[in-house]
Amino acid sequence: MKLYRLQQTQALPIPLAAAWAFFANPANLPLITPPDLGFRVTSPLPARMYAGMIVSYTVTPFVGLPVAWVTEITRAEEPRFFVDEQRCGPYRFWHHQHLFREVAGGTEMTDLVHYRLPFEPLSRLIAPLVQRRLAGIFAYRRRVLEERFGRLSGAAGGGGPGEAG
Repeated sequence: MKLYRLQQTQALPIPLAAAWAFFANPANLPLITPPDLGFRVTSPLPARMYAGMIVSYTVTPFVGLPVAWVTEITRAEEPRFFVDEQRCGPYRFWHHQHLFREVAGGTEMTDLVHYRLPFEPLSRLIAPLVQRRLAGIFAYRRRVLEERFGRLSGAAGGGGPGEAG
């Protein structure tokens, strides 16, 4: 079993409470998702995210291939972290941790995603393509968040796709 890992850390010059409020509002997800992903929420959304919340949507990760995706917020501990896990969708396994911590002048956010592709071992042939696509999605998100909130100078950042095991 091949488990892939993507990690990105970004610091924004906003208070922890403001960062949490933005990310805890599920209606903001389309704002930080690249338009070419064809992201469309297909379930009603509450005003605020909570553990046990189910969200369904469609995405078009590659041209002409719309995919239904259902995730569940499995854990949420305001304002420190929440976890979304795929219940059905394009991955064999998807576990996404959203971590928040207060730093001097703002909030540091870390996304830590572990995922497994379907159809192993054949999926190893497309793994580099998936890794690039995910890196592009998170790069878009980074840009949108910096445009919206600014950039915390002197903060660590970066990260990217990788593998775990």
